[in-house]
Amino acid sequence: MPDLPNPVDLAVPAFVLLVLAEMIVARFRDRSRYCPRDTLTSLMLGFGSTIAGVLAGGMVFALASWVHQFRLFDIGYAWYWFAIAFVLDDLAYYVFHRSAHRVRWFWASHVIHHSSQHYNLSTALRQTWTGFFSLGFLFRLPLFLIGFPPAMVFFVAGVNLVYQFWIHTEVIGRMPRWFEAVMNTPSHHRVHHATNARYLDRNYAGVFIVWDKLFGTFEAERDDDRPRYGIVHNLPDFNVLRAAFHEWWGITKDVWRAPSLYARLGYMFGPPGWSPDGSRDTSETIKARWQARQERGQHWKKPISSSSVPGPEAAPPRAA
Repeated sequence: MPDLPNPVDLAVPAFVLLVLAEMIVARFRDRSRYCPRDTLTSLMLGFGSTIAGVLAGGMVFALASWVHQFRLFDIGYAWYWFAIAFVLDDLAYYVFHRSAHRVRWFWASHVIHHSSQHYNLSTALRQTWTGFFSLGFLFRLPLFLIGFPPAMVFFVAGVNLVYQFWIHTEVIGRMPRWFEAVMNTPSHHRVHHATNARYLDRNYAGVFIVWDKLFGTFEAERDDDRPRYGIVHNLPDFNVLRAAFHEWWGITKDVWRAPSLYARLGYMFGPPGWSPDGSRDTSETIKARWQARQERGQHWKKPISSSSVPGPEAAPPRAA
């Protein structure tokens, strides 16, 4: 087994330099892109994630090695196996990432990454502290069962994570059309981080945006609907512990008060915002209200004939 380096460790100096460079650009273009307290929170969350990764990394690798014993094929370390592993790992990441937005248990771990109302390179450093607890690593187990060596999978996963760093920026507008068609880009990922109803639960890709186009979750960024960042209910402060654990605390409170087993399971494994009586908003209800307003708005824009003049109590809806 070759001694493969950790791509993230190698990329850390570049991360630091790029964040500093973007801060300088923002100082001259738009100072609102960086908030010192928000950036500090991102850095602290990134540091905490690194510590959590070190503590859990040995256990995850041991589990991967155990699963690899039951592999279907013996796969070596030829360059083409690295390429195939990279593509399949990115597909596994897409499945994980989509689940992380659609299942509250996984969302409780992933929400850290979306908790900033700013979108810059420091936001990319907001990584989970509880990934091992939420069992997110399970999505890569099929790769070990196929026969890809754990060291290879962890290496390409690191490359995947390094790639995703540069797409967390507003400095870059759009890449060439051919690149936007295949790869995940800052434009595509801005959509993913946005709370606009149009953009909710879209663009889960890690490296290849083709997964979203294939599975129907792609949404292009629009100039007439600029992304607004954060989460639906933004955090009230820059408290690092609140950012890391607030959704787990929310799950705990909901499960404690739940009236039935069905409700407890729903609060844990239903979509974020789920409630037994439907009184809370999920991304589906938010998008449905927005779509209804869009349709009503289109109706009021149509030419009105003499036979279809609205009655005296009818009035145009509020703008979205």
